[in-house]
Amino acid sequence: MTQPELQYSDDEIAAILSSVSSFAIVGASANTNRPSYFVQKYLLTKGYKVVPINPGLAGKEILAQRVFATLDDVTDPVDVVDIFRNSEAALDITRAAMGLKDKLAIKVIWMQLGVINEQAEQEAQARGFKVIMNRCPKIEYGRLSGEIGWAGVNSGSLSSRRPQLAPTGVQDHRLKD
Repeated sequence: MTQPELQYSDDEIAAILSSVSSFAIVGASANTNRPSYFVQKYLLTKGYKVVPINPGLAGKEILAQRVFATLDDVTDPVDVVDIFRNSEAALDITRAAMGLKDKLAIKVIWMQLGVINEQAEQEAQARGFKVIMNRCPKIEYGRLSGEIGWAGVNSGSLSSRRPQLAPTGVQDHRLKD
């Protein structure tokens, strides 16, 4: 089985990251060694609202954020549903998110690294959602803002401009031009 072509332009990714303000993390973990924990922490430091979803931790907190059992339990709007589950589970999660589009104002279905479900992508796009698969918002934000270069990682782009960050003490998740 061949992998689908997953080409997303930098402009497309940047437009999503700069236009949204909240993420529901489906498959959130309180374990500080898990990737979902790192992503939650990073997104919070960038000023995004994060809503952790994990039925085993419902009612508790991760990074001072109340954990919900399911997307259906969330009451405040979320822009992005970020899926930290396997590719097979992504279809059911996507369908649940599509059913809550009006209630939660969901705009984007984002599937983490290694998570690819073409049927979920097709169904969501047919209903007007933007879909990103096999990408991480933490990595993409760091790459597009230039922060990833601070750790010696090649971002794939050259620029003499300094990364534009929010002033000390101010959180701003909007990517700057």
